[in-house]
Amino acid sequence: MKKVTGIGGIFFKCKDPKKITEWYQKHLGLETNPYGATFEWYEDAEGKKKAQTQWTPFSETTKYFEPSAREFMINYRVENLEALVEELKKANVEFVDAIETYDYGKFVHILDAEGNKIELWEPVD
Repeated sequence: MKKVTGIGGIFFKCKDPKKITEWYQKHLGLETNPYGATFEWYEDAEGKKKAQTQWTPFSETTKYFEPSAREFMINYRVENLEALVEELKKANVEFVDAIETYDYGKFVHILDAEGNKIELWEPVD
């Protein structure tokens, strides 16, 4: 079974998300939007299955990364989130929440061996 298929997003805390987004746009050319920047790519060798990776700065006071105290969170793209969750439960991986479904995919949050919050995302194709 495939597990992680790619990086779905990089999220980090900063003092001023708007200012840092503008800095990255000006100095590094990121095409930004209200959520940060979205990088599109193809996940198959034929160049037919489009995918994306999200880059998003969060306020340094965000509670979204809790219970982790880290300044970052990585979102991993996965296939078959329900099956992966069952495997992780059997391995006694710590879950922060239950699977939630949105129009753009399914999500669940876990903690790694050092307490870093990880977001697992099964995107809607």
